[in-house]
Amino acid sequence: MTANKQKDTLDDYLDNHYIHKSNWLRAAVLGANDGILSVASIAIGVATASNTRETIVLAALAGLVAGALSMAAGEYVSVSSQTDLEKADIKREQQELDEMPEIELQRLSEIYEKRGLKKETARLVAKELTEHNALEAHLRDELGINEVTQANPIQAALASGAAFTSGGILPLIVVLFFPVKNMEYFLYGFSVVFLAILGAFAARTGGSGITKAIVRITLWGTFAMALTALVGYLFGVNV
Repeated sequence: MTANKQKDTLDDYLDNHYIHKSNWLRAAVLGANDGILSVASIAIGVATASNTRETIVLAALAGLVAGALSMAAGEYVSVSSQTDLEKADIKREQQELDEMPEIELQRLSEIYEKRGLKKETARLVAKELTEHNALEAHLRDELGINEVTQANPIQAALASGAAFTSGGILPLIVVLFFPVKNMEYFLYGFSVVFLAILGAFAARTGGSGITKAIVRITLWGTFAMALTALVGYLFGVNV
């Protein structure tokens, strides 16, 4: 089998698994979920306290803009911190390989031995992988760092911000086009539908159970919106 065919086979194999989608899927689902819930909850809280569309629209729009920027900034800072830690570990690991290669080889052998290989086989595998790419082998098998788990701060920030905006626009549309009277009920009903669709999409993309995902996301969404509606009702004023 040629190298190109081997690569194609490996790519096809990875396409049948879901872990390589974890970084962008987590950021996208978290952003969209937060967008729907944050904007809908803010709008519901204001709708129970006010009877004017302008006030509700302003609150929803402010929540959308502030939330999207906050999500993007928070994700960037979080992933950047993770990336800095990974870079520090990579630098430290390279230094250890340069200064004590035999000890590092023995450490790698012990890792493979604990995973079930015989001592001689573990030593042979560790030696061959070290000769091929010592740093890559240690990062993957000793520290658990590889291309799949590494995240890109800018990519994560853009994904979170865009996902929050995509989710937040949905309740904003409800605020713009549905009657002000009983607005909180329209927002709740449509937001639950939006959350259910998001949960089903995330579950299908990630290969997990759809029903469980829908129940989980709508249950917590209902709790959040009900709580903000209560706050709006208790502290409501006619604006």
